[in-house]
Amino acid sequence: MLSLDTAVDRQAAFARAAPEGVDWSFFDAWRTLYPELDYEEQRAQINFGRVLTKGEIGCYSSHYAMWTALLEDEQADRYIILEDDVIVDWEFIGRLSRTGDLGHDYIRLYYKRPVASRKLVPEFIERTKALVELHGYAFGTQGYVISREGARRFRDACRRVDRPIDNAMDRSWVHGIPNLAIFPFPLIESFTESEIGGKRFERHPVPPALRGQWSRARIAEKIRYQLGRVRFFLRALTGSA
Repeated sequence: MLSLDTAVDRQAAFARAAPEGVDWSFFDAWRTLYPELDYEEQRAQINFGRVLTKGEIGCYSSHYAMWTALLEDEQADRYIILEDDVIVDWEFIGRLSRTGDLGHDYIRLYYKRPVASRKLVPEFIERTKALVELHGYAFGTQGYVISREGARRFRDACRRVDRPIDNAMDRSWVHGIPNLAIFPFPLIESFTESEIGGKRFERHPVPPALRGQWSRARIAEKIRYQLGRVRFFLRALTGSA
C-alpha cells in the first residue's frame, strides 16, 4: 500500500478495512525525485506540454521505487500495488493473491477514463470478472498487480521522466507492455482530496522558444498512437493475444 507518511487518517481507515489473512504493508511514498530517475523540465515541456508538479514527481518516484523493491525482494514473484485512496473488494483481492501464474506481467485493477477495449478472457479468476486489453490514456495508478518481469520492463521503459506516471504506463504503443485490466473493477477510488492536486488538469502554455519542438513531438506521438491503435484493432479482429 503506497501512502505518504503524513496520511494518518487514510492509513487508519485502510487498516480498519483490511481483513485478516491477507499479507499487506504500507510503503512510504516519495515526495522527491527517485535517485535513478532522469527528469528535465524542458524535456517535459516538449514531450508533455508542461513541467510536472511536485506531487506528480513524488507519485512517479513512488511507483518506480515499488518496482525496484519487487526486484530486490527474494520472497515475492509479484506485488499487488494499491494507493491509499481506494475502497477494496478484499474477497477478490485475496483470491487474486492466492492465484498462481496469471500469465501476464501487468494487470490494473482500476482505471479512470473509458478507452478502446477488447475482452481477452471472459471469466478471469472468477465467473463475474473479465480480463480486457485497453488502448489509450485510461489514467490512474490506484491499483495493479505486477510481476518481477513487469517491474523490470517498466523500470527500463520509465527511467526517463517526461510525463506523469499513469500517462507513461498507459503508452503500450511505445514500450510494448500490454495495458490489461480486470473488469468490473475489484476496487474503486474513494472521493478524497488528491495530494497531487488539480494543477495537472489546468492549461499550461508552452514557452514560445519550445513550441516548435513541442509541435513536432505531438505529431510524432500521434503517429505512434495511431499505429498502435491499428495494431490493437487488428488483434481484436483476429482474436490474437
